[in-house]
Amino acid sequence: MADHQDSPQEVAAKFLAKLKDSPFVMIGLTDGQHSEPMNVKLDDDQPNTLFVFSAKDNRIAAGGVAMAQFVGKGHDFFACLAGTVSEETDRATFDKLWDNRVEAWFPNGKQDARLNRFDVSSAELWETDVSVSGRLKMLFGGTIHAGESSSHAVVDSVA
Repeated sequence: MADHQDSPQEVAAKFLAKLKDSPFVMIGLTDGQHSEPMNVKLDDDQPNTLFVFSAKDNRIAAGGVAMAQFVGKGHDFFACLAGTVSEETDRATFDKLWDNRVEAWFPNGKQDARLNRFDVSSAELWETDVSVSGRLKMLFGGTIHAGESSSHAVVDSVA
């Protein structure tokens, strides 16, 4: 059985590390349209905010209440984030986050791009680090108990 349950702050810190390792989320406004995969940029000076470059006519460009979902590279971490999308109007932030990977998506450069900010209001995070006994139960059958399966946190912020 797992002998330590991570605090919400520890789970949130793991989420940020996982997001830096694989900076992709599914994000969408809660207006009935589907979410789409987007590359996230983080600014350590602005906690609880994810930044996403998009075309000016992208479906999230209208702004509003939104949800974002994240799955870690190894399918060992999951997150669902609630918040609000709006346009980031600070040119210094735009320039700070612009890089070659972003530029590759915008053949005409910065004039075709819009920087969206997703201000996180709450998050639900799951780390699926199954214990050794839990792994054996998965192989041979048996019930995995909560202490063997994962860490789960509901947080008002991720920083």
